[in-house]
Amino acid sequence: MSAPRFDRPLRVVQWTTGNIGRRSAHAILSRPDLELVGVYAHGADKVGRDAAELCGWPEPTGVRATDDLAALLALEPDACCYNPLWPDVDTLVRLLENGVNVCTSAAWITGGKQSPADRARIEDACARGGSSIFGSGAHPGMTNLVGMVLSGSCEHVDEVRITESVDCSTYESAGTQIAMGFSQDPATPGLAESVRRESEVFAESAAMMADAMGARLDRMTFDVTFTAATGDSDLGFMTIPEGTVAGVMGYHRGWVGERNVVSVGFNWTMGSHVDPPKPLAHGHVIQVFGRPNMRTVVQCLPPKDWAEPGYMGLGMIYTALPVTNAVPYVVAAEPGIVTLADLPPITGRIRA
Repeated sequence: MSAPRFDRPLRVVQWTTGNIGRRSAHAILSRPDLELVGVYAHGADKVGRDAAELCGWPEPTGVRATDDLAALLALEPDACCYNPLWPDVDTLVRLLENGVNVCTSAAWITGGKQSPADRARIEDACARGGSSIFGSGAHPGMTNLVGMVLSGSCEHVDEVRITESVDCSTYESAGTQIAMGFSQDPATPGLAESVRRESEVFAESAAMMADAMGARLDRMTFDVTFTAATGDSDLGFMTIPEGTVAGVMGYHRGWVGERNVVSVGFNWTMGSHVDPPKPLAHGHVIQVFGRPNMRTVVQCLPPKDWAEPGYMGLGMIYTALPVTNAVPYVVAAEPGIVTLADLPPITGRIRA
């Protein structure tokens, strides 16, 4: 099935221009079938600045960032690429009830982490606005799609297991890393539960995959192993002192009876002074156990013309573009919460 086609460029608002959002804005500007009509600025220092300046586009766009939601709604956008760190239900409701389709990387796959009342508000806003909300990213997101596709090669599936196995010290977000346990005492009371809550979107993706493959889960569990640093690491944006958490390996697991049928997790390290329980694969390890077994490792690698220092930017593109590229598909979808299991395969665009 080809990508949906429209008789005009779709009008898109970019919500935030941080690590992920600016990659999304740049991609929107590069596509003839999308038109960047507005930008939401999270920080006051960005208000009034041209979108080109905020996302590294080579020439002025005439689109200036604002922190006024009403002004953005007045632009009558078809869609919003919504890339804050965490979703705000009040904002999502305003967008959706005004007919703005939302594509988001902000801890959203099915909305399962939301309270029943908040999820009902989202669904009601979609119904009233005739709009849809879709969540994706690199992991969870693209990795789940690859896992579901691989399962299509099997006579039967016993378990799908997806592991993000990387040194994540180039992801310069101290708040996110600390919330995931890094730099904390491994014996901190409640640390495992804190990490479970912070990573709950992985559980959403596991449940989505199980449902797509015809399994009704009886329960979800979470297990995690913390590995202490063997020396001090100064990462610039944060430090990992010796003896504190420098490795986190955990899985959200879905069960049918006593069978673990789907597992989505991470084997993350920070800094060079740590030996994780399993060696890093430096990518996303996607395994389908069944008849036959299927396995692949997805790696995000630089093109020949990559000029940025380090690979952090590549990871941000990898996270942003499964969301940005979904805009036409989500605009064409039926109103409501839609997932990767509901949409046709989302593709990128051949460069003109």
